[in-house]
Amino acid sequence: MSQSRPLRAATRGSALALWQTRHVADLLGYPIEEVVVSTVGDRRTDVPIHSMGGKGVFVKEVQAAVLDGRADFAVHSGKDLPAVTPDELVVAAIPARADARDALVGALWDSLAPGARVATGSVRRRAQMAWHRPDLKFSELRGNIQTRLEKAAGFDAIVMAAAAIERMDIDAGVVDVLDPSIMVPQVAQGALMIECRADDVDTLAALAMIDDAPTRRVVDAERAFLSELGGDCDLPAGAYAVLIGDEIELVGMLSSLDGRVLIRERRISSEPEVLGRSVARFLLDDAGGTDLLADI
Repeated sequence: MSQSRPLRAATRGSALALWQTRHVADLLGYPIEEVVVSTVGDRRTDVPIHSMGGKGVFVKEVQAAVLDGRADFAVHSGKDLPAVTPDELVVAAIPARADARDALVGALWDSLAPGARVATGSVRRRAQMAWHRPDLKFSELRGNIQTRLEKAAGFDAIVMAAAAIERMDIDAGVVDVLDPSIMVPQVAQGALMIECRADDVDTLAALAMIDDAPTRRVVDAERAFLSELGGDCDLPAGAYAVLIGDEIELVGMLSSLDGRVLIRERRISSEPEVLGRSVARFLLDDAGGTDLLADI
């Protein structure tokens, strides 16, 4: 598709965010202009993400660049995008998803020593590991991909998204990709979500060409789960959906912050929205999730 001017893409300035934005340009098949935006999550690497208000700390300023016309669209890591976003924006495309799973870096899960110290900035990862292994000790970990890898030597292991290691083509040494039976991924982890203004017909049409229908179905199911929990996720919660023929299988997880209580539910449906919300409602209403959230 030819453009009278390059489309402008709002993006964070990290190496991974820029890779993702350039990947979108490759999918579109023509150059785009990068509008690099600094977010509060990027600036405040000394503060745990959950204490700053959760996922929105990495997207609000990027969305603002689209809303005020500095950019035509925004490229987000799906796991950073809250389920509730501004009405003026729409998710125009979700390209084919990379590996959604989490990865342990520095050690194999089955060989972690008793009392091993694991670093992660995610309450979801910490809670699930603690549920499986109450003996583990945890440390906070923030920063970009390279910074976290440089800090890895100070711990027995760190946890990262497998997609980040894959996309950056990093030799991270010992990497153990964790099965969802051990670690339910974050909602939309491994997926890119591209937002534009709802009334920008030309940009919507351009981005529609790189939308991957199977990925959108599973991500929509996961995000419906998140929406039913409250729209953001600074909680120890996760969801992972896969296609089985024409149906979607989704497992949802919610736990206490310390991982002592963890509840999961797995269901299958052909309707993404119905599936995600039904799993969340079961966890909240029938499995004790409302009490967990009240304690948090």
